[in-house]
Amino acid sequence: MRMKKVVVLGGGTGNFTVLRGLKNFKVDLSAIVSMADDGGSTGILRDELGVLPPGDVRQCLVALSNSSNMMRSLMNYRFENGGLEGHSFGNLLLSALEKVTGSFEKAVEEMGKILFIQGKVIPVTTHQVRLKMLLANRTLLEGEKQVYLSQEIDQGYKSIYLEPFAKAHPDAIAEIMHADLIVMGPGGLHTSLIPNLLVEGVSEALRNSPAKKTFVVNLMNRRGQTTGFKVSDYLSEVSKFIGEDVFDYILVNSQKPPQELIEVYAEEGDLVENDLREERVIYTSLLGEPKEAPKKDLIKRSLIRHDSKKLAHELMKIVNHL
Repeated sequence: MRMKKVVVLGGGTGNFTVLRGLKNFKVDLSAIVSMADDGGSTGILRDELGVLPPGDVRQCLVALSNSSNMMRSLMNYRFENGGLEGHSFGNLLLSALEKVTGSFEKAVEEMGKILFIQGKVIPVTTHQVRLKMLLANRTLLEGEKQVYLSQEIDQGYKSIYLEPFAKAHPDAIAEIMHADLIVMGPGGLHTSLIPNLLVEGVSEALRNSPAKKTFVVNLMNRRGQTTGFKVSDYLSEVSKFIGEDVFDYILVNSQKPPQELIEVYAEEGDLVENDLREERVIYTSLLGEPKEAPKKDLIKRSLIRHDSKKLAHELMKIVNHL
C-alpha cells in the first residue's frame, strides 16, 4: 500500500509545528514554503547576497530532520554579537549552499541530505519577490516585515500583492495536484498564508487538486491586523484569494489557555473565537504546554502555541479516513 501524501502549505513556525508532529507518522510529507520573508537575518542575507529567503525553509528542514539534537540546535543557533549578530547558522549555511550550487533548490536538497530529512521542502517560487500591501488610507507597506508590524490593516486594505509577478515552482504545483491531504495554516494570515496564494498557479492548483483540504485556524488574533477575527473571517479571507472555499475540514482549538497568559497577550491580540457550527469543523483541544520565552524573545505570541502532537493526531485521523 502506498503511503498517503500530505502537503503542508504555509511559512514560518506554523509549518514547523505541523511538520514536526507529522514526521513521526508513516506519510509522504512535503512542505511548500512562502518566499516573501524579508525580516531579520533573512532580510539582511537577501539584501547583501541576493539570495532567496532562507529562514522559513530552514525551519521546515529542521522540523523534518532526523539528525541529532546537536545538529538541529546548530541549524537554529543565532549569533549574539559581532558582525554576525542576529544571523542563524542555518540561514548562513543555506545561503552559502545556494552560492556554491548555483541554485536555491539545489541548496535545499543538499541541506536536506545533511539533516537526513524525512520528506521534501519546496519553495513556492524561486523568483525574488517582495510582499506589498496598499492600505485603505493609501499607505504602501513594502515587504513582509512592514506588513507584519503594521497596526492599521484592520482599518482595511485595497490590495496585497507580490512584486515582481511570480510564477509557482513546478514541483510545488505537482505536489499539490498529487496530494491526498493538503494542510494550510496555522500562520500569519497576511505574511505566511496569503503570500503563497499570490504566486501564480497556486490557487488554481488548490481549486483543482483532488486532495482533501484542511485549514488549521490560528489560536490568536493580531491586534491591528486581524482584530476581532472569528474562524469564519479567517476562512473567508483565505477563500477570497483561493477563489472559492475549498476546505473539507477546519481544525479549531477549543482549549482555553490559562487566564494569566491571555492577560499577557491582551495588548497583542485576543483568542480566535469559533463561530462556525458545521460538520467539517473539528473543534478540539490543540494547545501546547506554555513555554518560557527566551529573554530576547519580544514576541509573546509564541507562549500560546499549537501542540504538534495533538495537531498531528487530528490530521492523521483525517489521513486514515482517506
